[in-house]
Amino acid sequence: MAVATLVSLSAGGWWSLPFWLISLFVLQFFRDPARHAPMGEGLVLSPADGRIVAVEETDDPWLKRRALKISVFMNVFNVHSNRAPVDGEVKGQWYHPGKFVNAELAKASMENERNALWFRTPAGRDVTCVQVAGLIARRILCYARVGGCFQRGQRYGFIRFGSRVDVYLPTDARPRVSLGDKVRACSDVLAQL
Repeated sequence: MAVATLVSLSAGGWWSLPFWLISLFVLQFFRDPARHAPMGEGLVLSPADGRIVAVEETDDPWLKRRALKISVFMNVFNVHSNRAPVDGEVKGQWYHPGKFVNAELAKASMENERNALWFRTPAGRDVTCVQVAGLIARRILCYARVGGCFQRGQRYGFIRFGSRVDVYLPTDARPRVSLGDKVRACSDVLAQL
């Protein structure tokens, strides 16, 4: 905004228009609105804003088990703050550098830069939440550490510019979303444990 203001003062309105547009885009992208988590036993909340691109049974590469995988794709207009999907303790964390292919594609889950967190709920259920960088994204931020405890909906990280979050749940979890559904972090329920 400082550059846009400086160009406005020195060169005039039309020359500063591109700088104001860039400033507005950046402000919109880095917004992080307050949200309230719904109450209920065994709810798995969406860790990100976006669109559901996968609801399938597959292998959880982090915990070496069969799992229900639900993936949320975030475009550049979504809020990119990531939130804990469940109440629980962080039992493990894995970071892998990787490529930057389109995060909407299934192969992004295994090829792109990613950071995985293993949450164990008070009821002993294991949930893996994976931040996956996208085509433009070049920075995954994760504030969680092994041993830390989170409440569902609590912020734990941020991915800059287009990405996805994969959630791996026990196979007996009941999905409450379908392909193409739009979800909001902390506000919408992905599944029931």
